[in-house]
Amino acid sequence: MKLTYYGHSCFLIEAGGKKILFDPFIKPNELARDIKLESIEADYILVSHGHSDHIADCVQLARQTDATVVASYEVSEWLNKRGVEKTHPMNTGGKKTFDFGTVKCTVAQHSSGLPDGSYGGNPMGFIVTVEGKSFYYSGDTSLTLDMQLVPRWGKSEFALLPIGDNFTMGYEDAIIAAEMIQCKKIVGLHYDTFGYIKIDHEKVKKAFADAGLILLLPAIGESIDI
Repeated sequence: MKLTYYGHSCFLIEAGGKKILFDPFIKPNELARDIKLESIEADYILVSHGHSDHIADCVQLARQTDATVVASYEVSEWLNKRGVEKTHPMNTGGKKTFDFGTVKCTVAQHSSGLPDGSYGGNPMGFIVTVEGKSFYYSGDTSLTLDMQLVPRWGKSEFALLPIGDNFTMGYEDAIIAAEMIQCKKIVGLHYDTFGYIKIDHEKVKKAFADAGLILLLPAIGESIDI
């Protein structure tokens, strides 16, 4: 699989002949100012919840790419009202097979108001399985014992977890989460974008290494094989 990081919690996975974009928040992110929305291609867009820092560019990118947006029922309806016709509503605990593989929706402990203040449904995480290989994206969440269920649904080759603290779990809880999901390769997300969530990169990397884990912090715009 190939991963391209677009900043905050936005990333693209290329696998199974498809491009799957997650939580598009690029244009409002000053740190991602060199990323041009017009250059992004996607077959699917997965949205974990309705907050603006996860959905800000979804309408434009869905129209531009003709991608199918997978999100909660409430987020799907909100997008429909804004002219995004290709949506697939899901909810916590649900699983669905698409032409690239399967998506399992997991619990995320967070909130999910949409940019206009309307209700965004349950926040979610995703276990995505493509060609027999799975990865876990927790979405915005605190540490929760529900993460112990993740290995039952798919052994994660890698996982994407928030590490910025304040609005989500911080790096200490992300280390515990990695143990719960039984995954040693972690891509850190949801850090540095705002003053509230700035991290000390070297300190966090050392903490993960001391726990026997690999923490990847790709640069914005960087693509890595994972």
